[in-house]
Amino acid sequence: MPRAGLTPAAVTEGGAALVDEVGFAQLSMGLLAERLGVKTPSLYKHVAGQAELAHRIAVQAMTEVSAAIRDATQGRAGSEALAAGAQAMRSYVKQHPGRYAAANAARATGDDDPLVAAGDQVLASWAAMLRGYRIDADQEIHALRLVRTVLHGFATLEEASGFQIDVDVDDTFTWTIDFIDRGLRALGGTA
Repeated sequence: MPRAGLTPAAVTEGGAALVDEVGFAQLSMGLLAERLGVKTPSLYKHVAGQAELAHRIAVQAMTEVSAAIRDATQGRAGSEALAAGAQAMRSYVKQHPGRYAAANAARATGDDDPLVAAGDQVLASWAAMLRGYRIDADQEIHALRLVRTVLHGFATLEEASGFQIDVDVDDTFTWTIDFIDRGLRALGGTA
């Protein structure tokens, strides 16, 4: 009989909190069971195993980061939307490094996988932000990839303490976003 209050969602949330604390690479069913105050076999009544748990954490993370970007950019356009969305993503990675790592490690298992829908939500949030730049449709995927690549790289390097030079990282982040903004404005003819 499953423990009262323990559900697949509660196990996923417990796993998400755990990976943010100890790192995604340290995720184990035994450690999660200990944190939730149950025996390890009890978890298998709610998730099939560690792979499913990691996948569920990834879906949760993609959904959360999408909402953070969407909420930050809502009602904004162009430079303002880019800066707000970029900061939202950066903040999410700082607050939830394990979840973010899970999302980057996950692979969709098929078209009906919730990870696909969550990933599409992230792309839709960034695509909405890009509309303010009036970029040609055939260039949009390249712009989306650029934004994701730069922000992912910056946020994960920062989270890993990868910036060791004695220059304010916030200043570098602002400079980076301004640089991307100038490129996007030039590409869309909105400069």
